[in-house]
Amino acid sequence: MSYPHPLVLASGSPRRIELLQQAGIEPDRVFPADIDETPQRAEHPRSLAKRLSKEKAEKALASLKGETGHAPSYVLAADTVVAVGRRILPKAETLDDAAFCLQLLSGRSHRVYSGICLITPEGKQRQRLVETRVRFRRLPRKEIDRYIASGEWRGKAGGYAVQGLAGSFVVKLVGSYSNVVGLPLYETAALLSGEGFDVHRAWPKDGIS
Repeated sequence: MSYPHPLVLASGSPRRIELLQQAGIEPDRVFPADIDETPQRAEHPRSLAKRLSKEKAEKALASLKGETGHAPSYVLAADTVVAVGRRILPKAETLDDAAFCLQLLSGRSHRVYSGICLITPEGKQRQRLVETRVRFRRLPRKEIDRYIASGEWRGKAGGYAVQGLAGSFVVKLVGSYSNVVGLPLYETAALLSGEGFDVHRAWPKDGIS
C-alpha cells in the first residue's frame, strides 16, 4: 500500500529505528544527516538537543530536495544529550570517554534530554524537548572496567546503553524510559499524529470481533 507522504528518518541510529518499529511506525526511508555536534560556548544541554535535532532535519531535507523526483515527505530527526547539571557528557567513542562518563555518573543523578524535530510535507517545522531524570548507584571501578569491556557504551551519549547491562546501574528513573534509550515514543508519535501522519498505518486493520 502506498501513502500520500512518506516518512524519512534523519538518523542511522539502530536504536531509533527499533523504537519506531516497536510502536508500529515504519520509516519509508532512513537518511542519516551528519552534522557537527560540538556544543556552542556556554550552551545549555536542553538548547543543544533542540538545536541539533533541528539542524539534522534541515540538512536531511535539503539533501532530499536535491534528489531527482523528490516528493514532499515528513522528515523526522532527533538528538539525545546526557548532562550532569550544565555539564554535557560526550558520545563515548574511546575507552577514556566511557571511563570518564561512568565515573562522573557513579552515585549521582543526571538528566537525559532529547530534542525531536519534524518537518512536514508543507514545510512546517515542529519541535519537542523531552527530559528524563536518572540516578545511578555507586559503581565500583572494577564494575566500570567490566562494563567498558562489554563495548555497549560505544557511540552512546553519556557512555552507557540503559537497555543493556547498564540497566542494572539505575536506581531511579523519572520520565520516559524510551527517551533514555534514544527516542521518546509517546512524544514522537503525538508529534507525527498531530501533523496528520497516520502512526497506525502499519497496525492490523481488523479489530477484535
